Amino acid sequence: MCDACLIENIKSSMLSRRALFTGAAATTAAVVASGLTTATPALAQAAGRVVDLTHAYDGSFPTFDGNPGILYEPAVTFEGNGYQLWKLTIYEHTGTHIDAPLHFTEDGTSVADLAPERLVCPLCVIDLTAKAAEDANAMVEPADIEAWVSANGDIPAGACVAMNSGWAAKVATPEFRNTPDGSFAFPGFSKAATDMLAGLDVACIGVDTLSLDPGNSADFAVHFSWLPGGRFGIENMANLDQVPAKGATVFIGAPKHKTGTGGPARVMAVL
Repeated sequence: MCDACLIENIKSSMLSRRALFTGAAATTAAVVASGLTTATPALAQAAGRVVDLTHAYDGSFPTFDGNPGILYEPAVTFEGNGYQLWKLTIYEHTGTHIDAPLHFTEDGTSVADLAPERLVCPLCVIDLTAKAAEDANAMVEPADIEAWVSANGDIPAGACVAMNSGWAAKVATPEFRNTPDGSFAFPGFSKAATDMLAGLDVACIGVDTLSLDPGNSADFAVHFSWLPGGRFGIENMANLDQVPAKGATVFIGAPKHKTGTGGPARVMAVL
């Protein structure tokens, strides 16, 4: 083939590709304009900053029952093998983790069956630090939600509403879990607040403490009402003080083991 012919062939190929891409872009624009896309309109317009909302953890990380939540056992050592790996024994509700509906229902949705579109959602952060400084068992109440809405606008359907109580800073101390006399003490949500959020079609709630309910709860009212409704929670979140009250999108890396009642998760916010 002559050089001139080769050049003409390349030109024709480039023009064909350009037409193809132009057509694809036009089709995409039409789909978006017609509302046929599944993207959540309320997702934040990311500027490239990512905040990790997940604690790194090992067997010393605080747990509700006080027992190690993860155990390591060498399965293969580097010496003599050239690679290494651990055998892990992990309890589902440890570290930064998800409470799936199945956690507090006999036949609810497992962590493996959570709808993917509920795992990427707008993040709304309620600042409870002042109340928590006065009361270790402070709760997010309807008034706190109303104050957030007054300052920031409506809570989007499908959102993750997280409580920043400042408790994450205590994670390496006994005060993260209990008072000196051994009584559970940490902030959480009130049932009245989560009932309000359920009415707004909020996908999940999150806390920077050991439990969705406050430490002094005697009946786990939030667990028993929020989870059976098909919603989920995230416990032991980190770095909520590094994200704004609104405008971030949270990506919830839920585990996907069948019949799971929850499990450790990698949770990240994109700003």
